[in-house]
Amino acid sequence: MRLGCIGDDFTGSSDLANTLAKGGMRTVQYTGVPDTPAGPDVDAGVVALKSRSIDPAEAVAQSLAALNWLRAQGCTQIFFKYCSTFDSTPEGNIGPVADALAEALDAHKVIVCPAFPGTGRSIYQGHLFVHDRLLNESGMENHPLTPMTNADIRRWLAPQTRHKVGHVPAAAVFAGAAQIATALEAEHAAGKRLIVVDAIRDADLMEIGRAARDLPLITGGSGVALGLPANFGCTSGTAAWTGQGGKAVALSGSCSAQTRAQVARHSACFPAREIAAADVIEGRLTAAEIAGWLMAQDDLPLVYSSAEPGVVATVQSRFGRETASAALEAFFAEVARLARKAGAGRIITAGGETSGAIVEGLALDTLEIGPEIDPGVPALRAGPDLVVALKSGNFGGDDFFEKADRVLEGRG
Repeated sequence: MRLGCIGDDFTGSSDLANTLAKGGMRTVQYTGVPDTPAGPDVDAGVVALKSRSIDPAEAVAQSLAALNWLRAQGCTQIFFKYCSTFDSTPEGNIGPVADALAEALDAHKVIVCPAFPGTGRSIYQGHLFVHDRLLNESGMENHPLTPMTNADIRRWLAPQTRHKVGHVPAAAVFAGAAQIATALEAEHAAGKRLIVVDAIRDADLMEIGRAARDLPLITGGSGVALGLPANFGCTSGTAAWTGQGGKAVALSGSCSAQTRAQVARHSACFPAREIAAADVIEGRLTAAEIAGWLMAQDDLPLVYSSAEPGVVATVQSRFGRETASAALEAFFAEVARLARKAGAGRIITAGGETSGAIVEGLALDTLEIGPEIDPGVPALRAGPDLVVALKSGNFGGDDFFEKADRVLEGRG
């Protein structure tokens, strides 16, 4: 293994694995830190953690455990993957994990670049945009766990890290890899360790990748990984894929604007059932009932708790944010487990926390990367008779659920 990656959630990790696989690297995604060595044919290993919203100290501990395993596999470069919308709070976890990894690797010019132009995320003058809107005006300010209320990544990161935060502006990035490397060195000389790098085009990410060739640690969204496979002599390739027949189900816990649009479209044409958080928390609805309903439906049935920001705020006020989130995650995990036990062979999920809970609930240890469904979302084989798609909340087109099912079955 040459490139070692640590992801702070499961959907983002599959997004990264997808990027590397398209770049020609033989890539495997692991759920949690493996307890056995990787196969000899693996170029890039992605250790997927569920550390985005946990206590920072625990996130650091898990990330360092992943680092130790990856280094034992022979990795010469480490990539710390977080969301392209920089999902975090002023109290963590991106800064503390980046600091800990930098210390362990003696890394002093650490790129911070969540840009992913393919999904509308760009960084200009240190500010993160979603398409033509600042991050804090894109709907992310209403995120139930990590509301993003400032688009300036330098300011958002500053209280999370022990180090000064630097910046490489767009003008340097546009000038190419050599100028980016010079700018990184200048920021390092000024005492800045974590350095936000602008990027608005895929071409920028390729140049950043070239500039990062000899850096021990890189951090960012999956987009900045576009330029990494070439550093290891890899060229673009297409993953082989055999579809999976049988029953398909879709589960959505994301409350992002894009997922709500996807849910609305799917619900108009396919069986769909909304899950009220209060019914789950107060025991009026069981996972067995919902799993039974899913397996009894034709086509591609969907169950969802995706709700408008006002509804989410009311639930959190009544029950507490952590209680509501934990209850829904556990509920979806059990629904998925029961549906799988009943014969579901294709499982589609929406939402990082929801997807993470389902992966853990199904005890999926290793995921083989298949073809891309939508930018940032690959098909994944989890076993001989199980395939899954794990979608971050804001990713995918309006017809994502239908499209994902076609790809997973081998029809698209």
